[in-house]
Amino acid sequence: MEPREDDMLTRSLPAHLVRTQFGQILERVSIDHERFIVTKNGQPKAVIIGIEDFLAAVAKPSETMKALQDQARASGAAGMSLEEIEAEIAAVRQKKTVPQPS
Repeated sequence: MEPREDDMLTRSLPAHLVRTQFGQILERVSIDHERFIVTKNGQPKAVIIGIEDFLAAVAKPSETMKALQDQARASGAAGMSLEEIEAEIAAVRQKKTVPQPS
């Protein structure tokens, strides 16, 4: 279950601590959906958030992308593994390279 916006934690951390604890911070943003404000000399300088939170909050998909995603879900393509996608692409490429009878 995705956390609600008001459930997400935001903590302020000094830059020197972020440098020494970066791996642990990455785990916390990706697993616990925590957010961190990085400060330098007490002033906010940057924000660290997980990629899922970033995509949900900032990188809204275009109408074209939404339509493609809906089409992929409807056709069942959204559930394909990377290997299945690569096999499908290879099959189409193979079909294009086979000489067509004149």
